[in-house]
This record gives sequence, structure tokens and C-alpha cells, in this order.
Amino acid sequence: MAKRARLADLDQDFENANLNRHEVALWEDGMRTDAAGENYEWWYFDANLADGSQLVITFYAKSVVDPSNGLKPMIDIDLTRPDGTKISHTMHFSPTEFTASDQRAEIKIAGNYFRGDLNHYVIHVQAEDITVMVDAHNIVPAWRRNVAIFFGDQDETNFGWLPATPRGIADVTMTTQKGTEQLSGNCYHDHNWGNVALMKVMHHWYWGRANIDDYTVISSYMTAEKKYGYQTLPVFMLAKGDRILADDPKYLTYEESDRQIDDVTGKPYHKAVSYDYNDGKQHYRITYLWEQTITQDRMIDQVSGVKHVLAKLTGFDGAYLRFSGKVRLDVYQGETISETHESQGLWEEMYFGKTIN
Repeated sequence: MAKRARLADLDQDFENANLNRHEVALWEDGMRTDAAGENYEWWYFDANLADGSQLVITFYAKSVVDPSNGLKPMIDIDLTRPDGTKISHTMHFSPTEFTASDQRAEIKIAGNYFRGDLNHYVIHVQAEDITVMVDAHNIVPAWRRNVAIFFGDQDETNFGWLPATPRGIADVTMTTQKGTEQLSGNCYHDHNWGNVALMKVMHHWYWGRANIDDYTVISSYMTAEKKYGYQTLPVFMLAKGDRILADDPKYLTYEESDRQIDDVTGKPYHKAVSYDYNDGKQHYRITYLWEQTITQDRMIDQVSGVKHVLAKLTGFDGAYLRFSGKVRLDVYQGETISETHESQGLWEEMYFGKTIN
């Protein structure tokens, strides 16, 4: 019999975690794990800039693909220009170069930092050929529908996700070989952590976010591993301005179409992914339309030594793909589309398990 996987959204779940269902506390964006044991944690930021560039920055206490004992600090930075050219770095650091507060987002890795208070964030990253300074402010307040995702019949393990900035405005100063540029754009920040290796509990997921005119969408459709019966775990939020319109997953229908195989990782992805939300009073449909794949990572390349050898022997072929393209919002009145909005967006596929045909 399959084990249980569930979204922890009961009143008792919030009470047990000492959380207010309706208000995110400052400490929730602080460090949530301990360096000891099998766990991982990261703080993610992305921005769509006014010149068409897309910037992604992630600070890791410990990578999701190597969550074993001890700190393993790492920073990813990816800048994709409108013409497709990229600056991309993964930088590894020693445990002594990492500090983080458990009271707020206050992460420092060597001379780099990621700081914020759920309303205002500053991020600084310096790599070989790029230096970035971000100053960001929330438009949509920090949001979470559930405490975490629990795995096991007794909720033995968990994966946590906090969209601390569902939508914000960022001023970005970048220095590259082109010189120093000052750009602005919309942005997003979330925080993830857990106490079990994701490849043990999660088979794959799609995750995306977009700002579409005055609307903001965050969406994820997760599929648990085989031992959890490939249980699906949807998360969805649609806001207009600073007001949440829809976020109850029981009203959500998910669809994929136009299946492709990525030429680097060998994993399937879809050129169209849709989330249809209909609670009988309001009806919205979000569709992600692929234009390009901007990141193609084989997870086996992120581990070394004995772990790399063992991964090859077991046939591990996990992959991470990041996409960009159009995101379309259809607003319905009855069965008729009354409004259509469209913008550029970023979304990803994390595929840990063996490919499901």
C-alpha cells in the first residue's frame, strides 16, 4: 500500500507549527534547518528586467542534490540576455564562509549576502565576470497556503516552501564586460527547506510564476515518488494588486500538452502547461507557453567522488530545466472568456525520478 503524502493545510497543522494561517512571520524567512543531518535549504530570487534580461540568484546552505551532514554553501547566478547570451556561475564555498540568522532572512556567504524583512530585500553577488546589487520591495505580501508538504503516514518528513515575495519591484545594478548597468523590473523571492532528500519523496514537479498586467500568479504541480502512489500535490495562487483572488487547490484542474524530450538531460517537458481554477464563482485559466529552455542541468554533474560513481551505477538521471516564454491568463464570465492578459514568465521542471511515459 502506498504511503501518504499531503499538503499540511489543516488548522491543527498551523497550531502544531506555531504559525498564523493568515500572516507570515518575519522568522519564517530565516534559516529553518540545522547543518547536521539530511536536510537542505535555499533562498531563491528572480527578476524580469526592463531590457528583457532575466536574472536568477540562489543562495544555498546545502544543495538539494547533496543534503548529507554538514553545511555546503553555494551560490547560483544566471543572467540571460534578450539575445540568448548568458552569464552563468555556480560558486562553492567552505562552511566557515556561511552565516545565517534564524530570525529573518540574513544570509552571508563570503562577501555575498541576501537580506530582507518580508517587505524589502537587498542582495549582493560577485562572480568572476559579473557583480550584482539588488534592491527589491514587495507589491504582493508574503503568502503561504500550507505549513509544508508532509510525507509518510505519520508525517515523518517534510518539504517547506515560502513565497516571501510573490511579486515585487527590483532595482538592479550590474557590472559586466559591458560596463555598469542600472535596470529595474518585476521580481520574485521564495525560500525552500526540508528534512529528507527530495529524490526520496518527490518524483517531479513543474513550478512557475508570472506577473501579468496587474495579476500575479504562482503555481506548482508536484508528483510524489512511487512509494507515495505518485500522489499529486498542487499549489496555486492568483492575486490582483495586493489582493489574493484564488488559492484553494481543490478547485484546480491541471493539464499538460505537446510533450518534448530535452536534448541535454533526456527528460520530458511540455510546451504548454495549464492551470484551470473554477470555484463556481470565479474562473481563471493560466497557460505557460514555452519559447526557450534557458537551463539544462543534469543532477549527477553536481555530485563528485563516490557519490558520483554510485549515482552512475544506479542509473540516476535526475534533471533540472528552467524555461522562459509567454504566460497567458484567461478570465471567464460563465463559459466565455471576458479578458485575456499575457506577459513573459519563468518556470521550471525538477525531475528526480525515472521518466514516466
